[in-house]
Amino acid sequence: MAILNLCFGDNMSFLPELASGSIDLIYIDPPFNTGRTQERTQIKTIASTEGDRVGYKGKRYKTIKLGTLGYVDIFDDYIGFLEPRLVEAERILSDNGSILFHIDYREAHYCKLLLDYIFGRDSFMNEIIWAYDYGARSKKRWSAKHDSIFWYAKNPKKYIYHYDAIDRIPYLAPSLVGKEKAARGKTPTDVWWQTIVSPNSKEKTGYATQKPLKIMRRIINVHSNEDSVVMDFFAGSGSFGKAALELGRDCYLIDKNPAAIDVMKKRFAGEEIVFREHAQIVK
Repeated sequence: MAILNLCFGDNMSFLPELASGSIDLIYIDPPFNTGRTQERTQIKTIASTEGDRVGYKGKRYKTIKLGTLGYVDIFDDYIGFLEPRLVEAERILSDNGSILFHIDYREAHYCKLLLDYIFGRDSFMNEIIWAYDYGARSKKRWSAKHDSIFWYAKNPKKYIYHYDAIDRIPYLAPSLVGKEKAARGKTPTDVWWQTIVSPNSKEKTGYATQKPLKIMRRIINVHSNEDSVVMDFFAGSGSFGKAALELGRDCYLIDKNPAAIDVMKKRFAGEEIVFREHAQIVK
């Protein structure tokens, strides 16, 4: 049974305690430095004759606010904040390990230069574009509907990559490729079309920046072995850890946001968890 190490605190109080070369896969989705507080308010609706919403056939519903989860996403020196954490990430990666660094358009170009500097330009393997089509549209510029995921391999000549484990997607014109290929589907490119986690999804935790399990499963299946130890040290809602446990990988999740820890404790109820509140990781 896979074990989840859930660590509450600043990741720089945990990362230096991990042994060099001990992690096969690191995925991180750090704060994007948006300059604002990221919040997600959870609500539910109940039938009420005095409700503030009107639904099907004129029935009225009352909205109840359950709570708000979020964090402040503002940094004076964002690259200075990331650099020591990425230096530690490079140290703890195994010789055939990889890091997948998830970021949006605001800081992607700066982060790419930092990753080149720490891991080496030759270790850059892909910029994966996660494209989604959900939410409001801007009337002043092209609406931003994608994030970047930079993949760096510790050793660009020898790294974990399971091509046969890639989940297949449908052909756009299946009649042109034959029944066998159409039934099998095709492998995705470096552009991944995947909707965000819907507010009505069973997967939804209420955390502001929750990422889809389908994306996490793809990364873990392809970039780690069944006996690998994997890590997300900006864990947020814990989607990476959820996928890791489903796929039988031991995992470290680290976050300093009490709201994130509360979400993850509820999400992983019943799982085998080692909970740590300070750096007591056995090398």
